[in-house]
Amino acid sequence: MYTILHNSRCGKSRDAIKVLEESGKDFEVREYLKEPLSKVELKEILAKLNLKPMDIVRINEEEWKTNFKGKEMSDEEVLNALVDFPKLIQRPIVTDEKNGVVGRPKEIVEDFIK
Repeated sequence: MYTILHNSRCGKSRDAIKVLEESGKDFEVREYLKEPLSKVELKEILAKLNLKPMDIVRINEEEWKTNFKGKEMSDEEVLNALVDFPKLIQRPIVTDEKNGVVGRPKEIVEDFIK
């Protein structure tokens, strides 16, 4: 079973959903802006991605520029920022039970679900 962290306003996220639909594989959609992730969930996702919190930050978002740009931040502080401002999380993220990918471009998702 796959899970996709999805933002319906994002074209890349919609592309990843289409890839999953066309694959015929089971997946669930988590609209993380409507149903925010907890810090524990984010840590689990980062472990599957084998990435650090800063690796999934959308640094061009206004929330980042206004509140965090140029600040020295620990992983824990970045995690707190991602929990408080879920819009900062890269999208789409597709995971299974053990692994995951940031699905940009959609070919990464295609390779991941093979």
